[in-house]
Amino acid sequence: MPDRKKKKPLVPKLRFPEFRDAGEWEVKRLWEVCDVLQGYGFPERFQGKQKGEYPFCKVSDITKAVNENGGHLITAANYVDREIVEELRANPIPAGATVFAKIGEALRLNKRALVDIECLIDNNVAGLKAREEFTPDYFIFLLSQNIDMNKHCGGAVPSVNKSTLKAIKIVVPIPPEQQKIADCLSSLDELIELEAQRCEALKAHKKGLMQQLFPREGETTPRLRFPGFRNAGPWEVKRLGRLIETVTPPKKLKTSDYLDKGRFPVIDQSQDEICGWTNDKEAIIREKFPLVIFGDHTCTVKMSTKPFAQGADGIKILAAKSEIDPRYLYQYLLFSPIEQKQYKRHFSILKEKLVYFPPIDLGEQQKIAECLSSLDELIELQSRKVEALKQHKKGLMQQLFPQEVI
Repeated sequence: MPDRKKKKPLVPKLRFPEFRDAGEWEVKRLWEVCDVLQGYGFPERFQGKQKGEYPFCKVSDITKAVNENGGHLITAANYVDREIVEELRANPIPAGATVFAKIGEALRLNKRALVDIECLIDNNVAGLKAREEFTPDYFIFLLSQNIDMNKHCGGAVPSVNKSTLKAIKIVVPIPPEQQKIADCLSSLDELIELEAQRCEALKAHKKGLMQQLFPREGETTPRLRFPGFRNAGPWEVKRLGRLIETVTPPKKLKTSDYLDKGRFPVIDQSQDEICGWTNDKEAIIREKFPLVIFGDHTCTVKMSTKPFAQGADGIKILAAKSEIDPRYLYQYLLFSPIEQKQYKRHFSILKEKLVYFPPIDLGEQQKIAECLSSLDELIELQSRKVEALKQHKKGLMQQLFPQEVI
């Protein structure tokens, strides 16, 4: 007889003490534990209303909920009233349902949102609603995050239909264990949300402080000045192009040159502070720090205090002249950014921007920069705390759910 590999039991690596002898999780089809809900066409003539009885959720609303609210969908870009719901012959999705993209590249991203309010979903979205006698809504939300839709979609354009969704195999424990898992991870979500709110509060505090520390449009003195500078007189104003010089890197790296790990950071115009790493010494900028980095296409503003390499083309590296502190200039550009106008180069616009600043020899520029930089450090620490909690939750989920493929 051939030596057959023994099948691993369908149990998670980590179980709560009261369930350690509860046996294997049970294999079921998705339809056995929840209802699969479909969306509706959303004619353009009904779109654009920002208030109403029912949010009408699209894939973009799901993405926003995942990125900004920990997966909780509480609002949408479009709303409809009862008469429109009746005209569409639609049934609202109940609060507690899990929603996700069911077609297109968005499906491949496997993003899930938990609907906190009764709403409608469009026909590019599907929903799952737990049958309360079997399992909690939040457990379905957690369970759905372990389903890779890439394994179930087909066609030139990736998509899944209702019958495919209903037939997906899942493994579930007994209802009390489901509830225990849901309660545990829901509590962790609440902690993440609390810490995220603290981070947002710090950002709001910094924004309000900047509005006080920098002059309003058309004025030459700010509303708030540190002691010692309150009688220092009006600020100067110059076009940014007269306050900076551009730095040309010895070599530009291509995206394909980026490493996951390396000695020197690579900076490009993306939102990330660091987009990759390199060991290429010939590409490294080593002088005139701190340097302000402007995303020519995206209008992002960054600052570097250590040697780095320029990534794919699209950034301008700015060294401050003697009249202005580079840390002050960085904070000023965060306070008064250039508006992105499509995906084109913006440096010519940036050079014409008016910059207000006190004389550098007074020390007021440095004082403002130090104050705002200190807040940046607090925000960064709080952001890391939130990210650490998210990673802890992710690791805990991997422990609390069986990882074996059915």
